[in-house]
Amino acid sequence: MRHLELLHERDVLTNVRARSVELRRLLDERVVPHRAVAAVRLHGLMGGVELAAPDPAARWGRRVCAAAVRRGVLLRPLGDVVVLMPPLTVTSAELRQIVDTLVAALDDVVAEPRASELTRTGGSIPQPSGGWRTWAERERERVHAAGRWREPRDLDAAGPEGKLAPDGRAVVSFASNDYLGLTQHPDVIAASHRAIDRWGTGAGSARLIVGSRPVHGELETALADWKNSERAVLFTTGYAANLGVLTTFGGADTLICSDALNHASIIDGCRLARGEVAVYRHCDVDHLRSILRGVPGRSSIVVTDTVFSMDGDVAPVDDLVELCATTGALLVLDEAHAVLGPDPDLHGVEALRVGTLSKTLGALGGFVAGPAALVELVVNRARAYIFTTASTPGDAAAALAALRVLQSGEGAELVQRLRGYVARVRPGHRSPIVPVILGDERAALEASARLLDDGIYVPAIRPPTVAPGTARLRVTLSAAHTSQQVEQLAQAIARVARV
Repeated sequence: MRHLELLHERDVLTNVRARSVELRRLLDERVVPHRAVAAVRLHGLMGGVELAAPDPAARWGRRVCAAAVRRGVLLRPLGDVVVLMPPLTVTSAELRQIVDTLVAALDDVVAEPRASELTRTGGSIPQPSGGWRTWAERERERVHAAGRWREPRDLDAAGPEGKLAPDGRAVVSFASNDYLGLTQHPDVIAASHRAIDRWGTGAGSARLIVGSRPVHGELETALADWKNSERAVLFTTGYAANLGVLTTFGGADTLICSDALNHASIIDGCRLARGEVAVYRHCDVDHLRSILRGVPGRSSIVVTDTVFSMDGDVAPVDDLVELCATTGALLVLDEAHAVLGPDPDLHGVEALRVGTLSKTLGALGGFVAGPAALVELVVNRARAYIFTTASTPGDAAAALAALRVLQSGEGAELVQRLRGYVARVRPGHRSPIVPVILGDERAALEASARLLDDGIYVPAIRPPTVAPGTARLRVTLSAAHTSQQVEQLAQAIARVARV
């Protein structure tokens, strides 16, 4: 009797009805079209995803569920059917995580070579029906049919103002990650020119062969000092830096715990590492703590963005530092978008800080900073560092000059200006990435088009970049904007959406 009373008190049945509709929509949008899925059946919150396995020996059900568990979501197989039984009190966010994890697990299993096929074909998987060009044309048509085809769009600009292809209309861009406008700073440009004049346009080799130039070492020393670290090492991109760190430390016996909304470079680093991967709910330290408690004594890594690239929200870094200090986990922080912070105190915890030179510093490249022993191991183990040509001297010199500007009084003024622009557009927000969530993809595209009519360029961000139902305008602010441009933006957004 008490169970029935609790159902009534907590209004569980209302939640079940609402979440059932939501789950059906998510499954129809994300799971039903997947090439690994034969059918989806759902009754209330109970359902089954029947897999289109090539043969029973492939054991897709078990493999999909194992891949989901590695990401922190428990699913159960029944032969080649994945059983869905979320709790009656499940939230919308939890449903999205379940479906996102299921799709990722399906992708993993489809991508794995099937042992039975390898055996039948003597060690190779047959080519796609009709050849690769036919397959690519079919896939291209699927993307077009879903309304998600994308192409680069040239912006002829030096700074926020420029002419946008294909018609050359004049626009002010609120889509760049050049947060302080340092790509156009005269000191930064001059430093790049001097480096090119002295060393040429390229390094010509990997750092460990003959690609290292004096400016690379100078920049690494300056970056280590900036990040209060013993040592830093340069990578050609921030993407490569994440791959290098996670593949260096994520060995077969290591558990890698990754935030559900981490950047693609972190996700790919986790995939390339040999360790087990568990995905914890977005910014949910309690969920992360429960994962780490389940593997006492095991080597573990916790990896997160400090500022998330699509929502502009900030990770609970202080709580993560405390948890990693308690558990002995290595903390890896991707600070690519942290121009306004946070700048955490990492004393008492083993941590690596991953950064980029292409956002706050307005150049190109990435880096890893931390204890000397860890960084030096990256230099000797990270394939993304060892087997690629070094950053160009011009990029390294530009980043070094930009860092000097940032650490000057002028840099402090630029940061403060940017902070003021954020406060004008979204009071209380902690980063220059300001999302305007519209939900429907068509609504996001229409809002972007209306802004463009006003001479403001803010692209619509749609799945698969973000989860279905969360299409948005992704506004990014820069100290290079004028206060008049930001005021125009704020008024225009108010006309097309509620901020």
